[in-house]
Amino acid sequence: MTSAFGRAGDRLGRLLNLVPYLLARPGIEVAEAAADLGVTPRQLREDLELLWVCGLPGYGPGDLIDMAFDGDRVTITYDAGIDRPLRLTPDEALALVVALRMLAETPGMANRDAIERALAKIEHAAGDLADAPVAVRIPGSDDRLATLRATVERGRALRITYYAQTRDETTERVIDPIRLLMVEGRAYVEAWCRRAEAVRLFRADRIDALEELPEPAAPPPSVELHDVRDGVFSPGPDLPLVVLRVGRGGRWITEYYPCEDVRPDPHDPEEWLVSLRVTDLAWARRFVLGLGPDATAVSPPALVGQVRAAAAEALAAYDASPY
Repeated sequence: MTSAFGRAGDRLGRLLNLVPYLLARPGIEVAEAAADLGVTPRQLREDLELLWVCGLPGYGPGDLIDMAFDGDRVTITYDAGIDRPLRLTPDEALALVVALRMLAETPGMANRDAIERALAKIEHAAGDLADAPVAVRIPGSDDRLATLRATVERGRALRITYYAQTRDETTERVIDPIRLLMVEGRAYVEAWCRRAEAVRLFRADRIDALEELPEPAAPPPSVELHDVRDGVFSPGPDLPLVVLRVGRGGRWITEYYPCEDVRPDPHDPEEWLVSLRVTDLAWARRFVLGLGPDATAVSPPALVGQVRAAAAEALAAYDASPY
């Protein structure tokens, strides 16, 4: 269902360049355009549907992007001013240079060669602007990362207060750090968790407090480290499989989360049946509730019951409110 352009950021970039691309190729076949853009014809048609409701602020009928279809061919008839490919402003280019330099200097960063190649290209395009002195500081995060890095280098144990999003709880635990990682733009410390008695990945920005202990870190010598080449979350057959019915407003989840199956609902083609693995049903319950009317739990029955009970509890709280 997804592709190299599946993520939301990739889709936004593709949409911004799609109009000038089509303007230069009036009457192009949808299949040919999809092949050029590296997406399926179905995905391209969905992009065109989205473009059809985009335009200048005010969004009157004369301000929206318009197009005409002739069989399987498409022609842009009104571009709403989006007639040139996307170009970076000087500020945007400088922001990218700063961000890439920070990534390149982060310990444990994977694909460092790709980062340095991208940085070199943008620095060359930015010219003298790339040499401008810039001070960058992310409040709190650099101090936390510095402490984690120093602890790993010194080989000391840590006591941390950690927020676990999957269970929506904050716990205190002692960990034996093994290494510091950067995965998909986020910093993690991989460590032996004495509470779980297993190797865990702890997101640095979810560590609310940390204290270096005088004792050395002592992870078991035979521990297996996570393979994060494809990301932190690796869905496997041992994890619960949930099925959701999502409307048009919830389809974005197929671009952000690894899905095992996505297909139209046979009873309503406007809705999709999405199957995906989750760490636990408690996370899935909060996930479905957060999607609101754009998603309905279909299975397993335990999840359906939990969502129904949580929704009923929320409605009862509204009924009991004096307001």
